Amino acid sequence: MEPIEIGLIVSGGLLVFVVLGMRVAFAAGMAGMIGLIWIFWAKFGYDPGRFGKAVTVAVKTAGQVPHSKVSSQALSLIPTFILIGYLAYYAGLTKALFEAAKRWLAWVPGGLAVSTVFATAGFAAVSGASVATSAVFARIAIPEMLALGYDKRFAAGVVAAGGTLASLIPPSAILVIYAIIVEQDVGKLLLAGFIPGAFSALIYGLLIIGMAMTIKGFGPPVSGFTWRERFMSLPPALPIVFVVVTIIFFVYNPFGGDAWGTPTEGGAIGAFVVFLMALYQGMRWKQLRDALLETAKLSVMIFTIIWGVLIYVRFLGFAQLPAAFSDWITSLTMSPMLILICILLAYAVLGMFMDAIGMLLLTLPVVYPAVMALNGGADVAAIDSTFGMSGPMCAIWFGILVVKMAEFCLITPPIGLNCFVVAGVRDDLSVQDVFKGVTPFFIADAITIGLLVAFPAIVLWLPSQV
Repeated sequence: MEPIEIGLIVSGGLLVFVVLGMRVAFAAGMAGMIGLIWIFWAKFGYDPGRFGKAVTVAVKTAGQVPHSKVSSQALSLIPTFILIGYLAYYAGLTKALFEAAKRWLAWVPGGLAVSTVFATAGFAAVSGASVATSAVFARIAIPEMLALGYDKRFAAGVVAAGGTLASLIPPSAILVIYAIIVEQDVGKLLLAGFIPGAFSALIYGLLIIGMAMTIKGFGPPVSGFTWRERFMSLPPALPIVFVVVTIIFFVYNPFGGDAWGTPTEGGAIGAFVVFLMALYQGMRWKQLRDALLETAKLSVMIFTIIWGVLIYVRFLGFAQLPAAFSDWITSLTMSPMLILICILLAYAVLGMFMDAIGMLLLTLPVVYPAVMALNGGADVAAIDSTFGMSGPMCAIWFGILVVKMAEFCLITPPIGLNCFVVAGVRDDLSVQDVFKGVTPFFIADAITIGLLVAFPAIVLWLPSQV
């Protein structure tokens, strides 16, 4: 049996494992090990006496993967970004941010829900985890929306959908993972997420305003805040801005010349700045311990997925599946843009059964080379490319698209993780309630993705300036 045939069979088995409910990390690790053993045994001619040798070689091959990849300095960004978010929560910065958004935006139709979306976007700028963002605002924003008469399902949907913005707006753990998998510049990818993230928040806000204007009794505006009260709400929220500006200045050096440091160092400085702010706000040992524990739990979960999937990715290399898929994609007679849209739709379907990080880790080693080949190759110039952009710019554009699809998957049933988190925080909500509440945001995400595909400049303008 040819390696490609083995690759297809094992990949099909992996999907079966996932659909049956096995965790992605363990399903991928198991499939990768089985595949490696099968391929090496096939090279030995399926000799029963050499099966043990095939197992030994497969174990050694798989064993080299976790350390060689996870020891990458760039991956240390993940725990620092997550830590920034949890420290900001325990420093009370999230409440101040929500209060400022409420005083400035709650006067519009559906104002409290709009305020929640933009507050989650602001918190996303210091939090690398969508799950953490959803959990925080489920405690802060939902009670206020319920007190104003919002439907509890829609209130939960606003928080769950708003939490997904942390996937795009830097610092973003998923963008870091994408950059490492496809070996692209982490700093430029993080920078590219700013405008699409803000754009997504704007689309969410417009959707809510439109619903409030057309549905009677939906999301009444909140009035009564004076200009003095609005301006007084800004100073407590300024630390969020300060942290974001600190990271940006350190990593991108807006004054010109070389960067002052790496994204990893920028993330560490950001975490230290938030830690000092948390101490100033009166954070005690118990709160610090909780922040560290939550960061450790989420970081370990992400790294475990990476370990398992990297074993599977190593197997894919031996099976020659990525190259075969790339050749097949480029041989299709369909329009390259239509092929790209079909790939994005496939992500939407796959996301119904897998978590966002696992989905990207499993698919990118195969899909990414195919998309780059569609554009003309990794080193193609913009003038010679299919999509009108150079190879590096195409990598950034596609990265934002797939991460936006990963956002979409965080709220789609039956796996939508953000919906489970919101339901877990609120005893008065079921998971079904939250899934019903996020339904309108599917439309907003579809519009956003369509505009990002049609107008790549939304993604590429900012990273092209550095």
